[in-house]
This record gives sequence, C-alpha cells and structure tokens, in this order.
Amino acid sequence: MRKIIGLIFIGLFFLFLPVLIALADSEGQQTKFFVDPSYDLSGREEILAGLKLKSQKINFYIDNKWWRSLNSQERQKVKESLNSLGEEFYYVIYPTLTSTFGPEWRPGIDNDYNITVLIHPMKKEARGYFRDADEYPKIQAPRSNEREMLYLNAQYITSPLAKSFLAHEFVHLITFNQKERKYKVKEDVWLNEARAEYAPTLLGYNDQYVGSYFQERVDTFLKKPSDSITEWKGASADYGALSVFVHYLVEKYGIEILVDSLHSNKTGIASINEALEKNGFQKSFSDIFTDWAIAVFVNDCSLGKEYCFENKNLPKIRITPLVNFLPLQGKSSLGVNQTTKNWAGNWFKFIGGKGIFKIKFIGNPQNRFRVPYLLKDISGKWSLGFFDLDKEQRGEVTIPGIGESITSVTIIPLAQTKTSEFSESEPEIPFFWEVSTISGQKKARPENPAALQSKYLEKPIYEMTKEELIAKIAELTELLRQLKAQLAIIESKSTPEPLSGCGIFEQNLYFGMRNNPQVRCLQAFLKSQGPDIYPEGLVTGNFLNLTKAAVIRFQEKYKEEILAPLGLEKGTGFVGPMTRKKINALLNTQ
Repeated sequence: MRKIIGLIFIGLFFLFLPVLIALADSEGQQTKFFVDPSYDLSGREEILAGLKLKSQKINFYIDNKWWRSLNSQERQKVKESLNSLGEEFYYVIYPTLTSTFGPEWRPGIDNDYNITVLIHPMKKEARGYFRDADEYPKIQAPRSNEREMLYLNAQYITSPLAKSFLAHEFVHLITFNQKERKYKVKEDVWLNEARAEYAPTLLGYNDQYVGSYFQERVDTFLKKPSDSITEWKGASADYGALSVFVHYLVEKYGIEILVDSLHSNKTGIASINEALEKNGFQKSFSDIFTDWAIAVFVNDCSLGKEYCFENKNLPKIRITPLVNFLPLQGKSSLGVNQTTKNWAGNWFKFIGGKGIFKIKFIGNPQNRFRVPYLLKDISGKWSLGFFDLDKEQRGEVTIPGIGESITSVTIIPLAQTKTSEFSESEPEIPFFWEVSTISGQKKARPENPAALQSKYLEKPIYEMTKEELIAKIAELTELLRQLKAQLAIIESKSTPEPLSGCGIFEQNLYFGMRNNPQVRCLQAFLKSQGPDIYPEGLVTGNFLNLTKAAVIRFQEKYKEEILAPLGLEKGTGFVGPMTRKKINALLNTQ
C-alpha cells in the first residue's frame, strides 16, 4: 500500500513539475533589477523589466520603459530577434562554448538552470556587460540580482551582431565559474576579455568577414595600433588591439592555450605561460607578443611563419608605422623622446639618408625592453634583427647600405616589464631613440650657426626643412603635454588628500561608482592608511579595480571586526555597514 501511495505521489509530482518551474519565472512576470549606472543610457541604478521570452536555457527580460517606447512593428521585430537568439543560444552558443571552456555555475545562486538576460538601453559604445556581483548573495553584495545573469544593449538587440554580443558576455559567466569559484582567484581583465573576444570566431560568426564583429575590431586596431593589450579602460581601442592579438595567439598555438589558461589556478600572463609549457611550446608570452608586433607590421610568411597571418580574414592586415624622413645628402641625426606602456606596440620607420645608419636605443634599468628591427631591401625582401640591450637597457646597431641596397629601417620598441596586477591606468614608460647617418657630404653652415641651435634639437635649425620644423613643434608640444600630465600625477601622489569636509561614511560604496564625492573621500582615507593598503594612492572619485583592491586589503587587515561578524574570510571590496563602521571609528581617533 505504501509503495502504491509513493508511486501516486511521484506521479503527481512529475505531473505538476512544469507548473512548479513556471512559478519561478513565467512570461509577463515583472521584476526589479539592479543595473550598472555607468552603462545605462540614463545612468539608472535600478529598473523594472518584464519577462518577454522564456526559452530553453535562457530567459529574456526587457526594460519596461524602453519597451513602452516602441511601436507595434518594432515590438514584433524585437520578439522575432529574441526567438532567434534563444534558438541560437540553445543549439549553437551554449553547447559550443560550454564544451570548449566548461559550464557556467549550474543551477547556480538562483537554483535555476536557465540564465537571465536583461535588455536595457545603454550608451552607444556598450554592447553588453556582466556583473560578478550577481553571483553573490546580498549579504556580500547588496546590489546583487542573485542570478546567473547577462546584460545586452537594447539598441543592438535586433542587429545581426547580437548573437556575437551574447556569446561574448556568456564567456564571462563561464569564466566566473571556472576561475573565480573554482580557484578563488580573479582573472586578469584583459585575459577574461580576450577569451570573450574569440568566442564569435569560435562559433563561426566571423567567417563572413565583411560586416562582422571581428571586422569592427580590426578596423579599430588599425586606427590606434599602439594601445596596450593589458591596460584595461574598456575603450574601443583596448578591444581592437586585444582582439587582433588573441586571434594571432589561437591561430599559431591553438584554442587549448585559452582553455588551459582558464583551467589554472594562475591568472593572466602566468597562466598563458603555464598553458604554453603544458602544450609543448618553447615560447613564452613575451616571445609571442614580440612576434605578433612584427607580424602586424610585415605580415609576410617568407620572413617566418610566426610573422604572418594565415587567417583568411587577415591576409592584408598591416599597421601604418610612424615615418621619419632623413635628408638624402650629408650627415644628419634625429633623436626623439617617447613614452609607451607595457605590452603596447610601437613602430618607427626611417627612410631617406644615404650610407651608414647608426641607431641608438636608450631605455632605463627599471624597465625591460625588447627591440626588434626590420630592414627592407630594394627587392622588397625583409630581414630581422634585435638590439642587444645591456643591463641599462641601452643598445645600438649599425646598418650599411642605406639608400642603396636598403630602402627602409623600422624599429619596434616593446616594453615588457610588468606581468601582473594590471589596472585601468598604467604608468607611462619613457625611452629614447636616435638615428644618424655617419657618412655623406657635409652641408655649408651659415655664418652664426650657434645662434640657431639648441640642446633640445637633434639637428641645427638651418638644416631642417619646413616639414621637419612643423613636426618638431608638434613633438615638443606633445612632450610638454606629457610632462605636465606626469607632474600632475606626481603631485597627486605626493600631496596628502585632505579628509576635512568628508565627515562620516553613511552610504554604501561599491565597484562601478564614478565621479562620486564619497568615493573621493574613501580613496583619501585609504591613501592615509599607507602604501600597504593603497599603494597607488589615486583620488579620482571612480570606484574601479585599484580602489576595490585597496578596500579588500583594508577589510582583511581588520578582518576580525569587519569580516568575521559576517562569517567571511576574504574581503569583498564592498564598503558596507561593517566596513563603514571601522572606517568611521578610525577617523574619530585621528
């Protein structure tokens, strides 16, 4: 009898199971969501949205205010796009990306096997975003939506590229589970973005290059190729350079490098190096970045297979270097002070001159450089060499045959000092190069050449052409701007930020807040706690990665008072009641 009753109960359970599931999330349901105000078009922090489509593995919510602004035809078009996206996610995006990188957290914090996608209008440059705060309970992250959740820009939801944007953001959700939850480490932002950038190509969405997601990235890169791939501000130039680099990395070394670096307890460059070694490659990240910087300039397989792109979409990609002209006759010299950032490309091409070139490179002992140089002969053939830099990061090369067998020389200085803990604002690294012709006819000098020379000029003014004079004025103007900017940074770090006028901290502060006076006060307080807490000491009003890291250090320093009462062992970076209480107590004793 008990067995019969049990079978009846089980049968009833499965009979009503669809109803029980539907109660969790049903179409038409209205829900309040926290959103990132730095992305939202109106700067909102919270919106009301309705569930428009409950598909297999994915639920689509749309911002009510935006939905009401659409006419009936526009609404129908959005619904058709959501149906298409839902099918694409179920049959293509989800199985391909999870079988490659591993699954997201399932059933996750919300105990639901479907992920949530919230569609709301964002700033034009934003395609979508992911908030890891949603993966934590509200006691840790009060603005958490407590869901496995992604956000897409409503302005692009009917675009053919919407599936690429969805795939990109889904990789971030996977990364949270495979890296942060599994190994308790946070992936470097640039590498997290690199995997997401490759997802549309992995799915075949970039096979038709014209009008593709990847074409947009390549076009951006060609306009600004010298952007660092590790400094991350979320600008379009960041995505452009990184996307071209990660496509080169996978083309030459395979998708396994991205996969194995994800499934590692290391992060960033260290995880890439580990993955390269695991897959039997002798090259390091530094070697590959150097090869890439050469490849995007020459893109010529005859120089070596590592110096070209075999991707069918990139057969003609070549960046335009900064060209420097030297006089065709007589001795001449040109020297320029420059700045760069770690893991950013720089290309300086020299043409003109005749005879022998001597090129000097001067870095500094605090930074590591690699400086390849390329010669192009009259037949168009390339040859490659490297500066032999000493411990002071200085070196020089002598090149004969300029203007005869050699038509141009290009140097590619690459700063490769920092390998971890990158931020959204990395320091400028100075360097200097000088190129001289050491043979040729001498020009006659004017009667009083000393009156026309200066220690700040690489050659006498009387030897300069109109174009060289204009270029020199522009160069000195830019150098003055950089000096002023560097002076401002030095003064901001050396001048104590006043805490007067800040008062006590009464509101919660969290990652993503921008131009906020309370965040400025928080940063000033953290700076006052010394370099062990906030070594960068920047007071900007923007609560980003550096500030979050400083808050975590502060919380863990006073963990018995801040974290232990909440049952936490690790800092969260969220400035909630317990953290504010400790800050206010310290302020009262100062």
